[in-house]
Amino acid sequence: MATVVELISYPVKGCAGVPVDEVELTEAGLAHDRSFLVVGADGVFRSQRTDPGLAVIRPEVSADGTHLTLSAPGTEPLHHRIEDGTASPARADVTMFGAPYRAVDQGEAAAGWLSEVLGAPSRLVRVPPEHDRVTDGLTPGTSGFADSSAVHVMSRASLDDLNSRIAAAGRAPVPMTRFRPNIVVDGWDVPQTEDRVRRATVGGGELGFTKLAIRCAVTLVDPATGTKAGPEPLRTLAGYRRVPEGGVALGAKFSVTATGKLAVGDAFQVTAWGTD
Repeated sequence: MATVVELISYPVKGCAGVPVDEVELTEAGLAHDRSFLVVGADGVFRSQRTDPGLAVIRPEVSADGTHLTLSAPGTEPLHHRIEDGTASPARADVTMFGAPYRAVDQGEAAAGWLSEVLGAPSRLVRVPPEHDRVTDGLTPGTSGFADSSAVHVMSRASLDDLNSRIAAAGRAPVPMTRFRPNIVVDGWDVPQTEDRVRRATVGGGELGFTKLAIRCAVTLVDPATGTKAGPEPLRTLAGYRRVPEGGVALGAKFSVTATGKLAVGDAFQVTAWGTD
């Protein structure tokens, strides 16, 4: 039986993940996932593609969702009261992958802290209450500031298969954290089984397949140090996981079709399979 063995939320896009034992699955994914975005002075989002130092910034959202703490090596943590946008109509214009969004700016203290840690002018913004982004794929849905769909699922079988290939080439294996999944599944014997899932129930929620997870240069960043450590895993993936959608793929993306509570140990029960 396939089960959930890890749940990880990423409150600030590009920053470190937060492992949890249980979490609410909302329409936009795991609670707080990618609800914050770091942008430059021009409003363009920052990611590990260009700012690998984001990887060592560790966010923590309080249990009541009102406070965010940011921590990074060599600096005092930032304790921030979240501006959710309900008290003010003011909005910031931001851009992610060329698409415009409206966001709630989180103020000067957060901007100063991030600018110092990243060594470049930066601001922190949050999705506003009226955020109505529509994501594409086989099962349309919504998300916060995720690259595309709300939930990224990856199996241990897929990672083990990749690492066996990397080891055969005489190079060091890569950890699951390189791929930044939300749900890690164990119990499938065949790698890439997640590619064929079309519907699944997990805990009290339900997921619908949207697309394969196309891998980018973020997978070359060592999340422990915030430095680029390529060429793996992209070199090996290029040898066996090129897909018609363009690029190389590992893992799968899903929309949320029913909300509920998820917990480590929940069954990942597939209710509909695809043929490819």
